[in-house]
Amino acid sequence: MYQRRAQQILLQDLKKVPAVVIFGPRQVGKTTLVRQLMAQNPEHFMLLDLELPSDRAKLTDPELYLTQFEDKTVVLDEVQFVPDLFPVLRALIDKNRSPGRFILLGSASPKLMQQSAESLAGRVRYRELYPLDLTETGSADVEKLWLRGGFPEPFDAEDAKEAMQWHADFLRSYTTRDLRLLGLPMATTQLERLLQMLAFTHGQLLNYSAIAKSLWLSVPTVSHAVQFLEEALLIRLLKPWSSNAGKRLVRTPKVYVRDTGMLHYLLGTTTFDLLMGHPQAGNSWEGFVVQQVMANLSAGLTPFFYRTAAGAELDLVLMQGEQTLY
Repeated sequence: MYQRRAQQILLQDLKKVPAVVIFGPRQVGKTTLVRQLMAQNPEHFMLLDLELPSDRAKLTDPELYLTQFEDKTVVLDEVQFVPDLFPVLRALIDKNRSPGRFILLGSASPKLMQQSAESLAGRVRYRELYPLDLTETGSADVEKLWLRGGFPEPFDAEDAKEAMQWHADFLRSYTTRDLRLLGLPMATTQLERLLQMLAFTHGQLLNYSAIAKSLWLSVPTVSHAVQFLEEALLIRLLKPWSSNAGKRLVRTPKVYVRDTGMLHYLLGTTTFDLLMGHPQAGNSWEGFVVQQVMANLSAGLTPFFYRTAAGAELDLVLMQGEQTLY
């Protein structure tokens, strides 16, 4: 069990805003994070797991049920399964804007973000929960964290083989079920091949046309799927820096698989020795460092990369507004 840095941030948020949305991919530790918080003061919290029919049934009349717990922080896990709940939460918050009334946990998806943003604007704070990073695992585990990634279960697995089996099961579940439920209508085999192609272009410029041609799909279809995978927090697109803000929006981004354990499974590098001999090892390390930086960034900083026509390159440029800070 790890002491997540996000726990202290969440505690501060609950003193300031009526609701906090904690989002991130499945299995990243959202529920564990909140259960650790609840264990410190159990009588102050009430948890509903909305993936369970029995808990969803309690919300047949959500206003009547939730009004009973105005003196508690109500935790709604997997809130994307009950989209009609957001307008009710807005009404309840408007009646009583006390801080710390709700914690909403959800697997990241464009639909969840849109629903919550439309219904809870001005009433909610968003916090992304990243996989484990070096500040949480300790620098002695840097090679293990790089190879296995930061999802807690594979990081704590008995060996690298078991860790990679977890990633295999996780991706199979995501491609056959979860991404469909989140709103991406693409065949499982196409999704798996797309993720593999993104792994082999990890840390490189994203060529939509080449991927579309290889998958026998249209460029708009691939572009939509890539955008969805980015919003589902499985990949990261890093835009090139330019002094012209308009050009930043249209220039070709670099693509990274966010979690290096997932990347290494897709590449077939199941041991550290195999990773060290793989052509993508350098790009994998680059992505790992980018992820560590992003997990610890202050709010308001936007990441870019920089490359000149002659080939000179900076892997990461951090900006605040139009000011380059790092």
